[in-house]
Amino acid sequence: MLSVDRLRVLHAIAVHGSLSAASQALHVTNSAVSQQLTKLEREVGQRLVERNGRGVRLTDAAELLVDHTSRILSLVHRAEADLEAHRDDVTGHLRLSATPTAVRGLLPRALPALRDAHPGLRVELYEEEPHESVPTMVRGEADMAMVVDWIGRPLRLPEGMTRAPLMDDIGDIALPADHPLAHRELLELDEILDLPWISWGRGSICDDWLHDIIRQRGGEPNVVHNVEEHQTKLALIAAGIGAAVMPRLGRGPLPEGVRVVPVQPAMVRQVYVFWRTDASRRPAIRAVVRALREATAHHTP
Repeated sequence: MLSVDRLRVLHAIAVHGSLSAASQALHVTNSAVSQQLTKLEREVGQRLVERNGRGVRLTDAAELLVDHTSRILSLVHRAEADLEAHRDDVTGHLRLSATPTAVRGLLPRALPALRDAHPGLRVELYEEEPHESVPTMVRGEADMAMVVDWIGRPLRLPEGMTRAPLMDDIGDIALPADHPLAHRELLELDEILDLPWISWGRGSICDDWLHDIIRQRGGEPNVVHNVEEHQTKLALIAAGIGAAVMPRLGRGPLPEGVRVVPVQPAMVRQVYVFWRTDASRRPAIRAVVRALREATAHHTP
């Protein structure tokens, strides 16, 4: 009989591309992965991997087995979720990937509430950008992910995921306090197309969205800097170097020299959480969704 644990090792090798990467993902040693793979090859009577440069290549037999393993692991996850639902006990270990603004804006309220309501549940947080959270979920390295996407630039989720909306988040324009537009009560989108922009990291969904929205209005983005870190972006704006779209969620206090102005039509992004559908019955997942929704209800822009 095939061992589920050994099949899980083969699946990790297929996802991560090497034995060492699989060992890191499974939190075991390289030798343990190698031993499990050797035992699985003995069980099936066929070679499953071949050396390919610094990584490995799956044989045709391994590809066939991995296809079955994906379905087997899905059934295992569903069985585990059903058992937790039967106990109706919010316990265990839940890994949550979350975008930085959501971490700042929602989790300082949600995590203590979960800790107090469910002391047997351990939530482990990974701060990641949305484009990082999706592959993290696909690889099985997180149980849930809290992400954002801008209206008009939705994040593509893989099949087999379930999502729950949390809130809409509005983006304002952050300007140096001495900028001619900084003391307006409201800006029109067409007025800001030519600003020198401090955007997000290159290739991120937020950076792509900024380029899209300006080009849709007939402009060409003048991106002077690409910056991920929130406080760095604010410091550059305060120094008069550029402007930025500044979402309200997780914004925090503004430094001297920075003013934010609303824009119309409003720049809206959706905040939501998603998880593997086969784990939907886990009481821990339902508890996290409740805590996040309660946190959004208390959020004040």
